[in-house]
Amino acid sequence: MRKLSEAEILSLTNLLKMEQDGLAVAKAMQTLITDDELKKQAEAGILATEARIRGLQQFISENQIANTGEV
Repeated sequence: MRKLSEAEILSLTNLLKMEQDGLAVAKAMQTLITDDELKKQAEAGILATEARIRGLQQFISENQIANTGEV
């Protein structure tokens, strides 16, 4: 894979952050839902978001995008 530009890495980072923030909001809102059908839809959305986050994390890991060695 080609080396990503700083702008691409920044976009990827922001996308991951947005997904994580959305997941936190969705989980908080789920506790307020009383309708069973809507609760199922919310759970499906949460599972989909978690899958997208795992996919982004896997992409970052497999392509060695994050410099985890430098602390």
